[in-house]
Parts: sequence; C-alpha cells; structure tokens
Amino acid sequence: MSGLLALLDDVAAIAKVAAASVDDIAAAAAKAGTKAAGVVIDDAAVTPSYATGFSADRELPIIWRIAKGSMKNKLLILLPIALLLSVFLPSAIVPLLTLGGAYLCFEGAEKVFHALAPHADAQVEADFDTADPAHLEEQKVAGAIKTDFILSAEIMTIALGTLPESALWVEAATLAVVGVMITVLVYGSVAVIVKMDDIGLYLARTAAWSGMRAFGRGLVLAMPVFLSFLATLGTAAMLWVGGSMLVHGAEVFGFAAPAHAFEHWAEIVAHAVPVAQGFVTWAVKAALDGVVGLIAGLAIIPLATRVIGPLFARFSQN
Repeated sequence: MSGLLALLDDVAAIAKVAAASVDDIAAAAAKAGTKAAGVVIDDAAVTPSYATGFSADRELPIIWRIAKGSMKNKLLILLPIALLLSVFLPSAIVPLLTLGGAYLCFEGAEKVFHALAPHADAQVEADFDTADPAHLEEQKVAGAIKTDFILSAEIMTIALGTLPESALWVEAATLAVVGVMITVLVYGSVAVIVKMDDIGLYLARTAAWSGMRAFGRGLVLAMPVFLSFLATLGTAAMLWVGGSMLVHGAEVFGFAAPAHAFEHWAEIVAHAVPVAQGFVTWAVKAALDGVVGLIAGLAIIPLATRVIGPLFARFSQN
C-alpha cells in the first residue's frame, strides 16, 4: 500500500511539473507572439491580395492552401532549423535577427517607395498568367507560400530570440505553439476579411430589416478602405519591427548610442504628458525605430534590386 501511495505521490509531482511546463510554454508563446506582432500584422495585410481577382467560391480554398503551406513552412522546415541553431550555434541568433530586421526594413521601405512611385505595379501583374484561372491560382498560391516562408522565418527567429534558456523540448513545444497560434490567427483573420464583402452583399440583398441591409451596403463600401488601412498598418509595423531589430542588434554588437538615445527621448516626451506615460514611451520609441527602419530600408533598396536580386536570379537558374 505504501508503495502505491509513493507511486501516486510521484505521479502527482510529475503532473505538477508538467502543468508548470505547460504554463511556461503558454507564457513564452504569448510573449514570443507579441514580439512578432509586426510581422504577423504584415502577413495578415499581405495575404488577402493573393485571393483577390478570383470567383467567390475559390477564395476560401486558396486561403486554405496557403495556410497549409504556411504550417509546413513553420513546423517542418523552420522549427528544426531554429532548434539546431539554439543547440549548436546560439551566437548566430542575434546576427540573423539583425539581418531579418534589415529585410523587414527593405520590404517596408519598398512598399512606401511603390506607394509614392507606383511604376512597377503593372509589370508585377504582367508576370502573372491571367488567361488561365487555374494556372493563375497556382502562381498566386506558390507566390504566397514563398512570401509566407520569409515572414514565417522572421516570426520563428524572433520567437526563438525571446525564449529563455530551457530544455530543448520546451523550446520545441513553444515554437510549435507559436507557429500554430500565429498561422490560425493570420489565416483565420484573412478568411474572414476576404469574405466580408460577400457577407455584406448577402445582407444588403436578403436582410428583412432595412437597417441590416444598410449595414450590409456599408460593409461592402468599407472593405476597400479597411484593406488599405490594414496594408498601411502592416507597412508601419514592418518598419517599426525591422528598425527595432537593427537598433537592438547594434546595441548587442557594441553600438548602444541609438538605443540609449531613443529611450532617453521617449522618457522626456512621456514625462511631458500627464496621462498614459507608458503608452507614450512605447509610441515614441516605436516611431523612432520606424524612422530608422525607413532610412535603412531606402538605403538597402538599390543594393537589393541591382545586386542581390540579379545574383539570386542567376544562381537560381543554374
């Protein structure tokens, strides 16, 4: 009997440890997901464009195909790479984060540049075969999954960089939770977004109450404005996150002046405001990081388009 009680005590102790580990995983996943919020917002902002231009019955299947590709990117490819880095080359995490930040700055600055000088949009669309809807869908899905791979790599690297030192299985579980959580969040949101105009149209045509029909019409009219706002928010988030990663990387590599100056300036502004000082501190620092991201991204554009892009295209063809 005493042996049975001892066994039950051991089982209870293991259960407590497991419960604590689950709590640790959940807390770490939430923190990592918050740190990757800028990339997540941009992912959610970019993806709806891949489902536009198709019939309504193909929108959700396209989103589902992209979501499956995203899950494969995160769990089958990027998660093992992240774990290998954490075990064998942890010193590479900060440089990779810094390089990732530079890429985010480039992407955000390029969007700003194209918004100010939309000279390349027609050429980009010309690259797609619009004559064959099935072929166009394949091209769009493949392009979306490639874009998702880059954004997912940023998400997983940011998540890995925020994790405290812990057992390998805890890191693996946390990264898996982050990957699944963000994929469901992004593509669930995207599925709702791409169907909102259809919902609005349905309400405008069939609702019995005139107020609901008016709401449906308003929903249809509001969606283009909302998508434009979401794209702008995603660009701002990319510049903020990318810039903050560059500033943090510079601090780690011994150039801490920008990080210290930004914190000092943010505190000065916050102390001048009687309310919401914590939010003001964050907003000022995020704005300064965003300026750094925009400047760095604009500087990277010529290098990326005239040197890196052609070299990558040449090697990929060989």
